[in-house]
Amino acid sequence: MPALVNLVAASGGPHLRAAFAAAGLDGIRPAQSVALVPLVAGGLHASDLADRLRVSRQAVAQAITGLERHGYVTRVPDPLDARARIIELTPRGRQALRVMRSNALELEKRWDQVLGERRLGELRETLRMLLSSETDAAGE
Repeated sequence: MPALVNLVAASGGPHLRAAFAAAGLDGIRPAQSVALVPLVAGGLHASDLADRLRVSRQAVAQAITGLERHGYVTRVPDPLDARARIIELTPRGRQALRVMRSNALELEKRWDQVLGERRLGELRETLRMLLSSETDAAGE
């Protein structure tokens, strides 16, 4: 079952890559784009971003290096700690987030056509329950 969930999730990758290309956004992969989402509320230290994404700091560092190279994020000095840097979205990063949101809404429409409104709602609730139980288990 987990492999099936991963396959369904990964099946959206080609659509997102095509949406990025259509918007003129190069140098960004779906796996990297996930790192942009927590930044929408404001800049974060790399360690905080890693914690929010539940990935290693090394994984965040690699993603951010690529995203920064292509102009999606920038690292700015932390006003409270001159040694630290805060990762912030650029206008290009915000554009990528808009493309991601639009793509997600289109995906949900396709799933609604396949499943119907009731079953899609049940799927959403089931996935939330599973995520919550995994989050609770990880915290024990």
